Amino acid sequence: MIPRMLERQIPGRLGDGKAILVQGARQTGKTTLIRNLLEGREKVLALTGDEALTRQLLTDPDLARLRGLLGGHAVLFLDEAQRIPNIGLTLKLLVDHFPDLQILVTGSSSLELADHVHEPLTGRKWDFPLFPISWQELEEHVGAFEARRQLEQRLVYGMYPEVVSRPGFERDLLTQLSGESLTRDLLSYEGLRKPALLGRLLQALALQVGNEVSINELAGLLQAGRGTITSYLDLLEKAYVVFTLPPFLRNRRDEIRSTRKVYFWDNGIRNALLGGFQPLELRTDTGALWENFLVSERRKLLAYQRATARLGFWRTHSGAEVDLVEERDGRLTAWEFKWSSAKRASCPAAFRESYPEATFLLLNRDSFRGFLIAAPDES
Repeated sequence: MIPRMLERQIPGRLGDGKAILVQGARQTGKTTLIRNLLEGREKVLALTGDEALTRQLLTDPDLARLRGLLGGHAVLFLDEAQRIPNIGLTLKLLVDHFPDLQILVTGSSSLELADHVHEPLTGRKWDFPLFPISWQELEEHVGAFEARRQLEQRLVYGMYPEVVSRPGFERDLLTQLSGESLTRDLLSYEGLRKPALLGRLLQALALQVGNEVSINELAGLLQAGRGTITSYLDLLEKAYVVFTLPPFLRNRRDEIRSTRKVYFWDNGIRNALLGGFQPLELRTDTGALWENFLVSERRKLLAYQRATARLGFWRTHSGAEVDLVEERDGRLTAWEFKWSSAKRASCPAAFRESYPEATFLLLNRDSFRGFLIAAPDES
């Protein structure tokens, strides 16, 4: 078991009358996380939305049924909650009428939870996203030296818990994860009517990691409507498969405004979709893998810090660009990503002119650690 950063954060939110929601992609360790947190606790009722009886009992129940179900339990652990119709209203009843009950909920995607939990539970919950293993979690588990030794493998095979903990089985595990398991919730979602299109969209996004993505171009490439592509991309984000990075801009007229970049939460999933597990020395996409790794790991770190930050890429129509810009706590920092430690980079003059207050840094394989590790008082 690889210790997770949420194990240090969630206990401080227990017992305050709010539900704890842990959401993320399948196989990221949500169930294991909650079970570890509840180990040794008494009067725990554990239910799963995968079970038909649970779905029957928790779909539109009345208070009498809930009291009978809970009995004398002090803790309710509800796993795979997104499978239960109208679960948001049920959880609202539980929070409002059983103030001494600690509720912990997991969902393998935010699809149904986003639609049916967040509005009813406004002010009644704490949200915690759980991602594949973060770089900081890996370092804390195996040590900084061993984590650095694994860097090239992590760029190829990613950071899913079972992939990290079972070396030698990475390809089989990722092939399974990137197949039906990855999109199981999506395929049952009523708004998704073209599963074959979803697969083609995923492959197109995998090929464009690190490049700007145009919805119009994707629609033309995949011969689908712009609205359909936008909707499917939104679903992939809600399922924690990908996330988008908008352009960073203020008022400069020649800054790019209309495109976005799309990254995968895990390099291994991206490579599995393309069937490409070659070592770095045989690849032509090392730069894209490095960029996807750094941006996704930074997003994980900020999420676990519960930090408020604005992220984006910067580019002008004339081609000047910066890989990542972050505005946080009044500070502006820009980074250029280079895998090779021999390469150099300088801040584009147009960026320096527009953002003279920004700090500009180069991140390569020898200098990235501080970018992905929280300070002791931030972890």
